[in-house]
Amino acid sequence: MTDAAELKRRTAELLAAHPPASTDRIDFLRARFDAGLAWVHYPEGLGGLGAPRSLQVVVDTELEAAGAPDNDPRRIGIGLGMAAPTILKYGTEDQKQRYLRPLWTGEEVWCQLFSEPGAGSDLAALGTRAVREGEDWVVNGQKVWTSSAHVARWAILIARTDPDVPKHAGITYFLCDMTDPGVEVRPLRQITGEAEFNEVFLTDVRIPDARRLGEVGDGWRVAQTTLNNERVAIGGMRLPRGGGMIGPVAKTWRERPELRTHDLHQRLLKLWVDAEVARLTGERLRQQLVAGQPGPEGAGMKLAFARLNQEISGLEVELRGEEGLLYDDWTMRRPELVDFVGRDAGYRYLRSKGNSIEGGTSEVLLNIVAERVLGLPSEPRTDKDVAWKDLAR
Repeated sequence: MTDAAELKRRTAELLAAHPPASTDRIDFLRARFDAGLAWVHYPEGLGGLGAPRSLQVVVDTELEAAGAPDNDPRRIGIGLGMAAPTILKYGTEDQKQRYLRPLWTGEEVWCQLFSEPGAGSDLAALGTRAVREGEDWVVNGQKVWTSSAHVARWAILIARTDPDVPKHAGITYFLCDMTDPGVEVRPLRQITGEAEFNEVFLTDVRIPDARRLGEVGDGWRVAQTTLNNERVAIGGMRLPRGGGMIGPVAKTWRERPELRTHDLHQRLLKLWVDAEVARLTGERLRQQLVAGQPGPEGAGMKLAFARLNQEISGLEVELRGEEGLLYDDWTMRRPELVDFVGRDAGYRYLRSKGNSIEGGTSEVLLNIVAERVLGLPSEPRTDKDVAWKDLAR
């Protein structure tokens, strides 16, 4: 069993062989992956050492102290938090070897082709079709709300391969090359003025069967791994005490005493406590992940994340008064990542409105918590045994 001392030794060897000050960034990240220090809980040969997940902080701390570069995790969050664990669980050995290393180093950015105009909250109703032609699948359809599609090389994609069975049963999971002919990405301008999201049109896109993940028709089960990891990645991110959205509000409160009122003070105290409870709950959830794959508990964290961000950003706008109504730049841009803390109060207020939609709507997540965590009776589903082709649309 690899322990903390062994990880420190291996990290020291990496730093000695590849000094961060004189080593190209990508070369250093590749060497770190090959040394098993990328994600230590992954298997040997795939960026890890089969060590406990809780020991990752040992490596990260040593490398940060040495000034080593990281892989810019916010920019490649979909790959790290969603694609990688799904490929690890369901991918072939060839797929793992091909995709995980450039995914972790950030050389290849990933996006998620799941939601559709007619299949958002009811994702299993998706209509994008994949039809088998020899060793290829020909895909036609439209996806929407796709973060990072404009910079992504690869996408995790679910498509309908059998319309004659109930909606959950006829879905297959693929890895789609975003540079292939027939893939068209169009920006979706948001309330912030930016186009961080995209819609993606797939027209006769040919995907080799070798890029299918899991069995034909088993895509819904494979997608659950992706979705559970997505919720943990969004709602359970590691933050320092006072980090996240509560940080800028508390900073303004300390530095601008003329803005304070008793009512705002009470609300800030409550939200500070809520944010700290959510942070500690997220830490406990990450510790539970050491025992295996994430479960439905991540839905609760994602729910709390959305509610807190919206309440905190609303309080910040009120606290700043007229200043809170200002907005820095409505220019149409296509950013590579979301920067809540690095922007102004107006941006945080507007962008947080999407938190209760992206990564699963809050309404759907409430159902997941009720049914899969609390064990309450499921809502009636009259379409459960109806073939997808016979569903009303």
